[in-house]
Amino acid sequence: MRTWIVAGNWKMHNTIGESITLAQAIKEGTTNIKNGEVVIAPPFTSLYSAYETIKDSQVTLAAQNMHYEDKGAFTGEIAPGMLKDIGCTYVIIGHSERRKYFHERDEDINLKVKKALAVGLKPILCVGETEDERIKDVTQSVIDRQIKKALSGVDKIDKVVIAYEPVWAIGTGKVATSIQAEEVHRFIRGILKELYGDVSKDIRILYGGSVTKDNIGELIGMENIDGALVGGASLKPDAFLGIIQQISGKK
Repeated sequence: MRTWIVAGNWKMHNTIGESITLAQAIKEGTTNIKNGEVVIAPPFTSLYSAYETIKDSQVTLAAQNMHYEDKGAFTGEIAPGMLKDIGCTYVIIGHSERRKYFHERDEDINLKVKKALAVGLKPILCVGETEDERIKDVTQSVIDRQIKKALSGVDKIDKVVIAYEPVWAIGTGKVATSIQAEEVHRFIRGILKELYGDVSKDIRILYGGSVTKDNIGELIGMENIDGALVGGASLKPDAFLGIIQQISGKK
């Protein structure tokens, strides 16, 4: 049986002090959560302080990105082993903002997924179509390509979480309807079954894209939506905890 997961992507927000305050509020607000998993992804500068705040709690730590090499002359990059050493359990890979602004290719994302698994990190693999691709009705072909290339040569699929984030809904206030989201989640589940057989039924697939406590209720009621990757709402304790409470009450 799949357990729910809610991950908060803080993006380029919060100083160390602000991160500690937010992490502490989330820690205190999730003391009674038993049937799922809460993850926070602060910026690199706050990872260690956040880990010290949430350790021995119901909250686990994720990084927002990593390099696919163990070490080397890659100025400004972070090695996967460094993330593991600082207390990370998860790492977000292939977020649309990384693809768009930093020109990450499917091949780069594949290397990152494989390296994360090799060092004991759990990838949260992001996939999703742009508004133009949805209008052109090529959503499924885009998702199919992204997943198959990202998972090429990957066999530890049980450690991977998939996050479907329609690019047109990220930070725009637009949200896929529950029917639209479930359609893509079901399609993703089908791809995973094609690649990995029956084990695919245990892989968690999250929805992301302007998720709030007001719209998550309908989304989380869908069969193949196992949680949420939350952006802006994860920066506000009441909003983020409200999402967690709704999901934990329905899954």
